[in-house]
Amino acid sequence: MNNKLHCVSKPKKYYSITMSFATRLMSMVLSLQIIAAFLFITAAASSPPSGFTMDLIHRRTNSSSSRHSNPDDLRSSPRADVFFDTSEYLMKLQIGTPPVEIEAVLDTGSEVIWTQCVPCLNCYYQRNIIFDPSKSSTYKERICNTSDHTCDYTLLYGDQSYSEGIFATETITLQSTSGHSYVMPKTLIGCSHNSSGFGATTASGIVGLSLGSLSLISQMGKDMLGAFSYCFSPERTSKISFGSNAIVSGEGTVSTPMFMKKEKPGFYYLNLDAVSVGETRVETLGTPFHAVDGNIVIDSGTTLTYLPASYCSLVRESVEKVVTSAERVTFPDLDTLCYKTNTMDIFPVITMHFSVGADLVLDKNNTYKAMDNGEAICLMILCSPMTPVAEEAVFGNRAQNNFLVSYDRSSLQVSFKPTDCGVTEDKPRDSTSAASFLQFNIKFVLFLVVLSLIRL
Repeated sequence: MNNKLHCVSKPKKYYSITMSFATRLMSMVLSLQIIAAFLFITAAASSPPSGFTMDLIHRRTNSSSSRHSNPDDLRSSPRADVFFDTSEYLMKLQIGTPPVEIEAVLDTGSEVIWTQCVPCLNCYYQRNIIFDPSKSSTYKERICNTSDHTCDYTLLYGDQSYSEGIFATETITLQSTSGHSYVMPKTLIGCSHNSSGFGATTASGIVGLSLGSLSLISQMGKDMLGAFSYCFSPERTSKISFGSNAIVSGEGTVSTPMFMKKEKPGFYYLNLDAVSVGETRVETLGTPFHAVDGNIVIDSGTTLTYLPASYCSLVRESVEKVVTSAERVTFPDLDTLCYKTNTMDIFPVITMHFSVGADLVLDKNNTYKAMDNGEAICLMILCSPMTPVAEEAVFGNRAQNNFLVSYDRSSLQVSFKPTDCGVTEDKPRDSTSAASFLQFNIKFVLFLVVLSLIRL
């Protein structure tokens, strides 16, 4: 410090010392820029699966054990477009080689993946062309262990619709976060030659997502962590995601335990503790509906929400006490509360209280629906099962609208996060944007080098 003070009377020496300091400062800046660029590259290379997109093609082996020898391969997660069709949500995927696009009902309440196939002896109308297995080089009929014949199947659903056909192995292809394809060879599917009762949909078939071993998420294997999430928008296309990208967290997220029952394997059961109608809380405690190990099935393939009659009547009565300014009306084949009104303002907000404090405040569009060209509005929580063989209590897809819903089989939890599901998600930075960022850093470093040389 004293040396610098002595140099004040000698301008040239002072200038020399000042430039030396500036040069050191420039060197420090250059070093910091280089380090920053290096840290960016390092961070990108070590980012977790959900945080970085790699240009990789994932392929699945026939084993449920770990399929990837390179941990970098886990950075791309499969996903698919989801859109609303009348009363159900369809997901887009491809089957066969060459790939043929199908649109199938996304169904957490069933197990088998199936599509209508040629020859179709009894088929309903579907929007896409019917899959012709004779044109696929990877289609192979499944032979049953007990005989030398093909394995036939018959599926009967809760609404009495059905599908009959044969099992086969085939390649399924999904989109991924990398922009490339996630390929699942030798996936067990059903090839339906006789199906009926699906008149309300234009889907090619059904994608089962239950806990069963034949569901899509089960056949993806352990690398997907048994996790998937979807976001239902009644107006626009949204997404279903699998694996690490399916984990839901952040502000507003609530989680509740997932239960399984031996007598009804495959279903995802939640425990509903109460339903609030406005400020009135209707407890399940003290009713036959009360449980601690799961009492309601969450089902993406069922449109409406159903509650057991004895408990549902209590919820209805609470709604009736609030809605007093409109006239009651009835509709054929719809056993629910309906009122002659064109505004939802008169209806109370309904909250579903699931176990461990997972409270879902439902939008009025999730629980009420305009009918009769908008001249009436009805409660979309019904007090009797869809059919005598259907589940008594179901949390349907309409009530799940505009929630990001995550199923995490590893932690046995279902999570909900209020979300505008029709908004396009921000894409994670990919390798192209990373390269652009690196290129900018290099140019900036060169600029500083030139600037320092000029000043010298």
